[in-house]
Amino acid sequence: MARFTERTLSTRPEAAPAGARPAPAAEAPPRARATLALTSAATAVALMTYTAPLVTLPDTAAALHTPPSAQAWLLNGTPLGLAALLLVAGSLADDYGRRRIFVLGTFALGVTTALGALAGGTWAFTLARVAQGAASAALLASSLGLIVHAFPSPRGRLHATGVWGAFVSGGIALGPVVTGAIPNWRVTYAVLGAAALVVAALSRRALSESRAPRGGRPDFAGAVTFGLALVALVAALTLGRDGWLRAPVGLLLLASAVLLALFAVVERRTATPMIELPLLRRPRFLASSVGGLFTGFAVIGLFSFLPALLQQTLGLSVMDTAWLFLLWSGLSFAVALQARRLAGRITPRLQLSLGFTLHAAGVLTMLGALGAGSWQRLLPGLVVAGVGSGLLNAALPLLAVESVPPQRTAMGSGAQQTFRYIGSCAGVALTIAVATSSSGGLAAGANTAMLVSAVLALVAAVSVAALRERTA
Repeated sequence: MARFTERTLSTRPEAAPAGARPAPAAEAPPRARATLALTSAATAVALMTYTAPLVTLPDTAAALHTPPSAQAWLLNGTPLGLAALLLVAGSLADDYGRRRIFVLGTFALGVTTALGALAGGTWAFTLARVAQGAASAALLASSLGLIVHAFPSPRGRLHATGVWGAFVSGGIALGPVVTGAIPNWRVTYAVLGAAALVVAALSRRALSESRAPRGGRPDFAGAVTFGLALVALVAALTLGRDGWLRAPVGLLLLASAVLLALFAVVERRTATPMIELPLLRRPRFLASSVGGLFTGFAVIGLFSFLPALLQQTLGLSVMDTAWLFLLWSGLSFAVALQARRLAGRITPRLQLSLGFTLHAAGVLTMLGALGAGSWQRLLPGLVVAGVGSGLLNAALPLLAVESVPPQRTAMGSGAQQTFRYIGSCAGVALTIAVATSSSGGLAAGANTAMLVSAVLALVAAVSVAALRERTA
């Protein structure tokens, strides 16, 4: 199969393939600063919504009467919705309009987040979280497409994707702090929902439309098979807490594998696939995908449950946990914002490898801290891991848009983030299963979970570094 050729971004309208319906002209030239500000703001709100339950998991589980075996669903609802719909959202954004999908997603995030505040039980809350993830998928997948359209030059794209990546870290940093500062977690959701609605209203007026239609129908068959495969995988990892060799776990894993194979068949046969599978032959796209997958699996998986572990083993309050978590996430924000200065000195692929290595080093220094009852012993590791996370968050969006043809930037963004949140779903479920099933208690289980996270990060560092661009 012919390889995709690299194309240079230009300020000319994107050309649609032969046979596709012509795209309407953009409403107006893109306002670069407004585009960057609004997409970054929406991304920060989406990530704040994503991380809001991290420091309130014990309180939320108590309010919703959630047993320990089901707590993974409270955290995994949003990444499940994200992973299931990011690919189809990216394709819809390219085909039907990036501004349209972005505004719809941001508006839906506001509504579904507000509804989460009204949930009275575990499954109602989980469904609201899944809906928040689906809405976040629409705005995240389309935002990088809007940014590339507004910043056509390589220098401008480097700056803009760096800022956008920093706001990913910023949202992760602010979510727990805002949640900890507001006494009632339900009020937090109402505030975040209102913020999303404000951004949606501003975006409708300020953003310019862009698209690259391919023609044909949306790939709903691919979306269904992929979503069901992901649900089966997360369910298997969640049930694994009570025994990995039980029949339900094995059947769910088998179902996930079969559905993924069916998804690959659907993608090969459809005229407008959610993901163009030949892209997986390109080392840069593969590095973006592997980087996203292991960022979720090794980094997000551990740090999503670490705040709950700190509260339950060290007796920290919600606010104390949020401030400690901020050391990691705040450094991630600062490093991601400044990482563009590495351009020309280190490639995004090697930046990913360095980020994973630093995460592993930081996590390994935290081993034994919870068993010793010392939060101070966590500080050096949180600093090192925070720097590594910042390097990852800066490199991933740039690699995502550079690894695909320019008219498929939303799809490339959606693919990278899909792998990221697949890893997150699996990582959260695995971390909770490992940490809570240890016979030595939570502190011993936390050590095992940290060790698993470090090993996964080192595997990712080696894998990404080994992916070299092929010569023509």
